[in-house]
Amino acid sequence: MDDRRVVQELGFKAVRSSGAGGQHVNKVATKIEFSFDVDASNALSPHEKARIRRKLKHRLTNENILRLQCDETRSQHKNRELGAKRFLELLEHALQVKKKRRKTKPSRSSIEKRLKVKKKNAQKKAHRQKPSLD
Repeated sequence: MDDRRVVQELGFKAVRSSGAGGQHVNKVATKIEFSFDVDASNALSPHEKARIRRKLKHRLTNENILRLQCDETRSQHKNRELGAKRFLELLEHALQVKKKRRKTKPSRSSIEKRLKVKKKNAQKKAHRQKPSLD
């Protein structure tokens, strides 16, 4: 994945931010909406596109467009920077391949140690009981 090419294909749109804020919020569009068409991307290989569709399917629209919003600050430029950074982190996380787990067997000494500790605890608890009168 080429970060620069992905960012170039990323669509930006400034909209008014929601919530309280007084007069300023009604006239300035500081919230940034990002859209990225996964299928039309030239920066991603077909394998990467399939992986993104599978990993981020809950965030994709029916047309396989990834949408993100950022309205953390009052500045449109900062929101654009933060959103682009968050978008790249999201893609990198989705494209990471987990290492396969190898089955391992416990060593003989660890098995013996565990059984010894179990036996010791069992004896300790057995000594707590009242002695039988037999």
